[in-house]
Amino acid sequence: MATRSETRDKLLEAAARLFYAHGISATGIDAIIAEAGVAKMSLYNNFESKSGLVVAYLQVRHEQWLELYRARLGDSSDGEAGVQAVVDAYLDHAEAGYEHGFRGCGLLNAAAELPAGDPGRAVVAGHKQQVEALLRDHLARVTDERRAAELAEQISFLLEGSISRAGLEGNSELLHRAKTLIIALVRAL
Repeated sequence: MATRSETRDKLLEAAARLFYAHGISATGIDAIIAEAGVAKMSLYNNFESKSGLVVAYLQVRHEQWLELYRARLGDSSDGEAGVQAVVDAYLDHAEAGYEHGFRGCGLLNAAAELPAGDPGRAVVAGHKQQVEALLRDHLARVTDERRAAELAEQISFLLEGSISRAGLEGNSELLHRAKTLIIALVRAL
C-alpha cells in the first residue's frame, strides 16, 4: 500500500502530465485520478480541491526549474555564467522531451487559464520575480545595481517572449536565438 507521500507524488505527477498536455481547465479530477491510479478520496486526502492541486503543481514546477538552474550554475560565482545558467535552465525546460511536445512555459500556460486573484497566479508571479532577481544578482557582479536591475528586466522580457513563441512553434530555436542576444548584452557591459 502506498504511503500518503507516495500517493501525493503520484497525483502531482499525473496532474503535471495532464495539465501541461491538455491545460488545467480541460483536465478533470477523474482523469488525474485515473492517470495516477489512486482512489478518488486520495485526492481529497492530499488536496482540499482541484485549486489546491493546481497550486501544488505550480509550486513543484517552480522547484523543478530551480533544480535545473542550480545544476547549470554549479559552483560558479561569475556574473555572466550565472545569467547563462538562468537561460540554460529555460532551454533545459524547453528541451525536456514532453509526451505531447513542447507547449511553452507550463507556469505561464497555467496562469493564462486562472482568473485574476487566483492563488496559482501568485505562485507564477513569484517564480517570474525570482527569475528576474536571480538575473539582477548575477548582473550586479559585472555592473552597477541600477544597470543590473534594468538589464535583468530586459532579459526577463526576452526570455518570456522567446519561451512563449517557442511554445507556439513547438521547439526551442527561438530560445537559442534569445540566448545569443542575452549573452551579447552581458558581454557588452
